[in-house]
Amino acid sequence: MKSECKKEWFFDRFCGTQIAVYTEDRKIVEVGVESDRDGDLLGNIYKAKVMNVIPGMRAAFVNCGMERNCYLPLDEGPVQLHSYDGAAGPRERTIPREGDEILVQVTKLPRGNKGAKVTCDLSIVGKTLIYLPNTDFLGISRKITDPASRDALLKEADKLRERGEGFIVRTAAETATKHQIKTESEYLKRVYRSVLATAEKAPVGTAVYHEWSLPVKVMRDSLGGVEGIYVGDRELYDKIVFLARMNKAVGEKKVILHTGKRSMLVEYGLSEQVYEISKTHVRLKNGGYIVIDTTEAMTVIDINTGGYTGDADLEETVFRTNLLAAEEIARQVRLRNIGGIVAVDFIDMTEEDHRLAVNEELKARLEGDKSKCTVLPMSELCVTLFTRKRTNNELRSFMLQPCPHCTREGYVLSDIYMAMRIRSEIVDCFGRGCDSVIIELNFDLMNKIFSERYFSKDAEGDWRGKRVYLIGHHTYHEERYSVRGETSRVLTLPDTARLLF
Repeated sequence: MKSECKKEWFFDRFCGTQIAVYTEDRKIVEVGVESDRDGDLLGNIYKAKVMNVIPGMRAAFVNCGMERNCYLPLDEGPVQLHSYDGAAGPRERTIPREGDEILVQVTKLPRGNKGAKVTCDLSIVGKTLIYLPNTDFLGISRKITDPASRDALLKEADKLRERGEGFIVRTAAETATKHQIKTESEYLKRVYRSVLATAEKAPVGTAVYHEWSLPVKVMRDSLGGVEGIYVGDRELYDKIVFLARMNKAVGEKKVILHTGKRSMLVEYGLSEQVYEISKTHVRLKNGGYIVIDTTEAMTVIDINTGGYTGDADLEETVFRTNLLAAEEIARQVRLRNIGGIVAVDFIDMTEEDHRLAVNEELKARLEGDKSKCTVLPMSELCVTLFTRKRTNNELRSFMLQPCPHCTREGYVLSDIYMAMRIRSEIVDCFGRGCDSVIIELNFDLMNKIFSERYFSKDAEGDWRGKRVYLIGHHTYHEERYSVRGETSRVLTLPDTARLLF
């Protein structure tokens, strides 16, 4: 009998960014990243102004204070309803006019040249309920399968709503008491009332409601089964301990503050796994590999046998490689948080049974994904299309930025991710007893580190009394750098060396 895998969360905070890593047997399954300054736009509610209405598209474009106007569909129902079982009451939708000031909520993040997608059907998410203040809908999670529990929970939620309101019962409600559900419903309604009060006085473009920060969302939605929660930042640790006390499925005792001399992600062997996510090639267990390319319209995945020649005929070799690829593809789309349309070009198989088996394997592997996935049948060309609901930014948008050397058609590692890698090596140097660290790096990256104050929190804390020197080079590629530690009190440095803060 196969033993259950060891599930753990790792939280850290550095360079003005929070990171959450979920692992199974120390293999990364999910990564979440969020800026301390901007947070995550998804789920935020804005006071917006309608800039123009386009009847032919049944859409409007609204100013939410972002770089680009947001897209507002006018004939689309609440986007979250299709993910739950339930029934909606009659709908009366008022078509906004140019100049109207309205409240909208972000349902899809901006991408490329496209602005964010928003809706007027607002929702406030809790642990057991989702409150729909202006949508007459009563729904329940499909993961609650017991008919008696479903019926009882729906009746309880129905008693908690007023005319024109709605609730969606989340999976966590199955283990909650009636009092807990009622208390949360009252809290969610108070949150909405505060949103309305803030919006009355706020100027257009103001975020009148912010979705919870990354650690709060993780702890809110956690249903237990996690053996350990490791935290590399003291302030973040205090916050997560507070949240764990309120979540009996997690528990305070499982939260551990990392106090080692090395960076936490390095210490637990996760740093290089995160780095691998930035690469387009992913090796399979048998020596084959997949290639992941992202375009404006979709993500395209190609499968190759690589060095695997098999020990049977060609058809069997291809079939086994495609099965392994289906498993890895399901892992990679979740790991990289790939959303939208995904086209998978499997290696050609001649037998229909093999094509069906590979498609079913892909479906089965994607069923464990928290984001909704819809898989279409494989074509005769052995191409499978599937869609995955986009929940927040793809990890590549954090790790990569357009390359300045190839008309911005390629990508290099982003400034913030490069700063994180450099910081990790600085921590290692100080952990080995060095008093000073000298970094040679790209000149523009050095300026970005100073202007964004990426290391300010470290310099004011654990690095107090230490010396960090940065030497910028105009000839260095964006990804080239070196970090060395020194124990000598006397250093020989060029005039261009800059002392960190």
